[in-house]
Amino acid sequence: MKNILVVECDACAAESVVFALRRQGYAVRSVNTGKHALAAYREANLVLLSLDLPDIDGLEVCRSMRNGSDIPLIARTHRDDELERVLALREGADDCVAKTSGIREVGARIEAVLRRARGQSPARETISIEPLHIDQRTREVRVHDQRVDVTSKEFELLCTLAAKPDSVVSRKELMASVWGTNWATTSRTIDTHVSSLRSKLGSSRWIITVRGVGYRMGHGYGTPAKSAG
Repeated sequence: MKNILVVECDACAAESVVFALRRQGYAVRSVNTGKHALAAYREANLVLLSLDLPDIDGLEVCRSMRNGSDIPLIARTHRDDELERVLALREGADDCVAKTSGIREVGARIEAVLRRARGQSPARETISIEPLHIDQRTREVRVHDQRVDVTSKEFELLCTLAAKPDSVVSRKELMASVWGTNWATTSRTIDTHVSSLRSKLGSSRWIITVRGVGYRMGHGYGTPAKSAG
């Protein structure tokens, strides 16, 4: 039985979601603050996270959870707002759903995210494209043996491209693999992350744009622009 952590400060809303998910066969626990969520999320198989919390900004909670683990995470927003969805996806959410959505849709999204998580094949522990080294155990990136500080999504984007160094990865595939969505309108976030990665890796040649399709790994020889030493 899958364990779901519901993070919701509204007691009535939390009770309703917990009751409905239990009827769908899940073991469900709820907490009402970001602090409690960060203390409990590692025990769950999936987190259903309200972005409206009384103590810590929901996006910060989302970012902390993603930086600390790969647990499936679905953000819940008050409005069907594109910007809020984009921000949540950038901070590591696997999916977003408006609080106005019916519980059947919420259940379907939970099933889809859990299915994707089960279907992920074991990744190689390390990927090397000299002088770039990616360690998936420690989630560490190095260029010329200098550590490069990257965000969680930047790391996943880089791994997705580096795992297929001879292939072009489409925007749609990147959105599905890294952000867990196929929303075409949010694909602009890919450009932002690619630009940031190029800067941090020290060369625009590490990631090649294939116009009208997507991106592929290249080969850069620069030193990282932003490193941890």
